[in-house]
Amino acid sequence: MQEYWEIYMKNIDGKVASVLFNAGISMDVEKIKYIYPQIAFVKVKLKEPNERGLLSKEEESEIFFLEDKLEASLIKFRIGKYVGRVISDGYVTFLYYLQFTYNWQDFLNFALDEHSQYEITSGFNEDVDWNYYYNLLYPNIKEWQIIQNHKACDSLKSKGDNLYIPRAIEHKAFLKEDTQKEDLISSLKEREFKILKEIENEDGVKGFSFYRVDKPFYTDIDDITLNLIDILENFGAFYDGWETSLVKN
Repeated sequence: MQEYWEIYMKNIDGKVASVLFNAGISMDVEKIKYIYPQIAFVKVKLKEPNERGLLSKEEESEIFFLEDKLEASLIKFRIGKYVGRVISDGYVTFLYYLQFTYNWQDFLNFALDEHSQYEITSGFNEDVDWNYYYNLLYPNIKEWQIIQNHKACDSLKSKGDNLYIPRAIEHKAFLKEDTQKEDLISSLKEREFKILKEIENEDGVKGFSFYRVDKPFYTDIDDITLNLIDILENFGAFYDGWETSLVKN
């Protein structure tokens, strides 16, 4: 079973939320969801949330220690899988899918024995379709795009790139069908994008690449790509990322 973790920001019930989730496990859900059919939570009220209701620097070490203790207890009692964490509105909620529930209280007692100063609630419910994972933790198309944008920006920045300098940014679009291709191209040209070439992905789906001079800074590239997702969707196409050159000065 593969494990890799992603973290991103989203809006939950009108509140900003920081979501950490196990992205790797998504490839195995169909195999394991009947083995781990119960969703469980441990919800901790933060003592010193920041002004946005998120985790403050002053409380980070204590919450991360609590998270590690929960993980150690999960391994000790072998009851399930840790799948994610949500921090929002002054609370941090740890989420697990359980194979067994008979020793849930033992798991809690071992994990939380050093954290009696916190207000903590917990529980579990049946969720054989893993709805909490897919609907709460797993990012939608636009949230995934933001994750990938920021990884690319971080990579450029680590190489000394000045993300504020405009340069040609190349994008890719693939078409579910050709009927609206020319209309899509016209719409992109109206927005000053220039068409580069015809392309084809690994699955044989055809599309094209296009570019415009823009800044690849975090918020700028988010605005550009999220807008492109909407535009392409309107014409029966889907967006497949961007790339650009390194510019230091």
